[in-house]
Amino acid sequence: MADKNFQFLNIARQPPRVLPVSVRVLGYGEISGDFAQAQGGAQAERCIDCGNPYCEHACPVHNYIPNWLKLVQENRIMDAATLMHETNPLPEICGRVCPQDRLCEGACTLEQTEFGAVTIGSIERWVTDEALRQGWRPDLSGVTETGRRVAIIGAGPAGLACADRLRRAGVAADVYDRQHEIGGLLTFGIPPFKLDKAVVRARREVLEGMGVRFLLNREIGRDVEFGQLLEDYDAVFVGTGAYTYVDGQLAGRQLLGVHDALPFLIANTERLLRDEASEGALDLRGKRVVVLGGGDTGMDCNRTSIRLGAKSVTCIYRRDEASMPGSAREVNYSKEEGVKFLFQRQPLSILGDANGRVRAVRVVETELVDAGDGRPRPRNIEGSEVEIEADVVIQSFGFLPSPPDWLASHGVELDRSGRVVAGGAGRLPQQTSHPRIFAGGDNVRGADLVVRAVYDGREAAASIIEVLARLPATVAA
Repeated sequence: MADKNFQFLNIARQPPRVLPVSVRVLGYGEISGDFAQAQGGAQAERCIDCGNPYCEHACPVHNYIPNWLKLVQENRIMDAATLMHETNPLPEICGRVCPQDRLCEGACTLEQTEFGAVTIGSIERWVTDEALRQGWRPDLSGVTETGRRVAIIGAGPAGLACADRLRRAGVAADVYDRQHEIGGLLTFGIPPFKLDKAVVRARREVLEGMGVRFLLNREIGRDVEFGQLLEDYDAVFVGTGAYTYVDGQLAGRQLLGVHDALPFLIANTERLLRDEASEGALDLRGKRVVVLGGGDTGMDCNRTSIRLGAKSVTCIYRRDEASMPGSAREVNYSKEEGVKFLFQRQPLSILGDANGRVRAVRVVETELVDAGDGRPRPRNIEGSEVEIEADVVIQSFGFLPSPPDWLASHGVELDRSGRVVAGGAGRLPQQTSHPRIFAGGDNVRGADLVVRAVYDGREAAASIIEVLARLPATVAA
């Protein structure tokens, strides 16, 4: 019988089936299917169980990847799901939206060979989905309630991860969010063809089953005073994300037909949640769309525009393709779906017609020069300016935190860009300058990966639990 450590020689890397382009662009369903049981197990058997698991080190939450791949090989799906949750409170979500090509799979030993990486992300997604379908739920039978209470502001990935870990420690977790659904950008920013919203709703059911309480449509500072939370709770975690778009300061950005990426994506998600037809700004039928920016949000705008009926979609990025911050998988999906990329082009201005509507984007070619920091910088090539015709322009230059006034008024230190300062000398991980206020995710890091927000929420919960353990018993009585 063949040595299982060499199954990669007999079993080719095979991700789940992806819907044909002609089908997937007609709707918003997730484009990847699930593994069949035998296929998932076979793909897990390709792991060679490295003595030094690079995949685990490259994962921001340091998942026990070889260990749960072994459980999958043994068809122990429920045990694999339990082990996944030891490090990652949201594995089915990270399995869908993580850029595995830059993280675990990119570090897989087999990726450095002709055989290709183990399909780690797809297995993670499949195992969690299958376990939940079979009734898997976290075992809290040994948890003792502490009587402590923590308020979590923001139901995005950082807040959800924090709530999960607090409940596992017997701490009550109330999650406040201004939106009518949980998830933050998981629900409203990431299109459903990447993350079906039923997946987020299923996670909500799991968390509510653990005792997490969601208080939605409640904005802190408007509906609930932040000071009241500090009075009512033993600690507060702030996971408010990064929603302020980076303004490229392009002349013409006020023209009709110019949109910012996040409001564009959120508006389309709200439309889909209400099951309404495209209209107004979201009716792109027959229009030439230009997307400015090369990150994952830009790719989301590309692919959403295709589904909204755009005649053409052109994505402009000032560096080369190898320098794009977005996932290579999402770039490839965009290409497959008909998006045209113009690399090494710097937008200069947005041009309008006599009616105040967009008609073109003026760009200049760039060359990449060594800046001494390991990342080449674009330099404009004089005399290479051209106009790219456009009816709609979507700006996707990144996002910054929008720190609410109540943070500073309660002594929480912010840096010059508005990010919350957390951790560091004399503080626990994710602890702010206020000893009972913790923070994590994009409001600390700036716009970053979902999995890093999950990590922050997990670590913040551990720090909160440590602080609560020091409190006199009478405080939470």
